[in-house]
Amino acid sequence: MNRDKLVAFLDEYLNVQAYPDKSSNGLQVEGKAEVERVAFAVDTTLKTIGRAARGRADMLIVHHGMIWGGLSYITGIHYRRLKALFDAGINLYAAHVPLDAHPEVGNNVQLLKLLGLEPKEPFGEYKGATIGFLGEFEEPQPIEKVAQVLAERLGTTVRTYEFGEREIRVVGAITGAGAFALEEGKRKGVDLFVTGEFTHADYLTALDLGISVAVAGHYKTETLGVKALMEVVKEKFGVDVFFIDEPTGL
Repeated sequence: MNRDKLVAFLDEYLNVQAYPDKSSNGLQVEGKAEVERVAFAVDTTLKTIGRAARGRADMLIVHHGMIWGGLSYITGIHYRRLKALFDAGINLYAAHVPLDAHPEVGNNVQLLKLLGLEPKEPFGEYKGATIGFLGEFEEPQPIEKVAQVLAERLGTTVRTYEFGEREIRVVGAITGAGAFALEEGKRKGVDLFVTGEFTHADYLTALDLGISVAVAGHYKTETLGVKALMEVVKEKFGVDVFFIDEPTGL
């Protein structure tokens, strides 16, 4: 199919113009004009580009692109990544905040669905956009059970910090580095805040707020959006698609 047609669909479906963050959402690197195979990955690295090329992909769609507000110098790793894309003729399309916040395929909606929850209310303001979602169990669930479900369905280790409720009803989901919204989550009545990574400062904030936290890995929690988007592209356009899994362990 025509690259520009696919890009136009993605721009509209993900509403990329609504998110004025510095991650340069959209088509970051132009490659082949015709697209037959599309690879999906969380990150833009030499490994993911190489695997996309070996898989004969004409486009690589990622959550974390390679341009964050612009490139000052095309040297070092920037040169090597660009050269790898140019040599293979691969288009690079990135959706950072738009893929966190999307109400259907977004990372945070998909994370709640892993727990059998429907998004109830958006929360988590990030650079002028609301990117997280709240979900609510019909009956309170033990924190251990919620963490076990997350671990099994994400295929990862989940660490819990039980600073608040141990019987969970309201879950707040912000994947990746989502702890910036801990205070907002507390105000919104979140019993368990689920995110991807947790720093020393985040620990102290959660402790003082008295809010329980489940940490499931930055990478693992952000595989959800690209995988869900992959299915949408496959169904709508009938192109071959494949997911490139390059976990960081973080």
